[in-house]
Amino acid sequence: MGRISVSPNICHGKACIKGTRIMVSLILQYLANGDTVEDVLSAYPQLTRDDIAACLQYAAVLAEETVLPVELSS
Repeated sequence: MGRISVSPNICHGKACIKGTRIMVSLILQYLANGDTVEDVLSAYPQLTRDDIAACLQYAAVLAEETVLPVELSS
């Protein structure tokens, strides 16, 4: 996922498309709301289809994560 960058100094540490301040979550919101890839590329002409694909791949990886409960003893 070389097209996705996470840095604590950029966009409050949120995942962005490398070389931009365009957050992955923003692109995913567009797509989830029914916008097409072409719509996103029109709104953000600096992006490529590969950037959009990287956002989807990033989301797929996060969706595969397993969250385990942690019990704290008192």
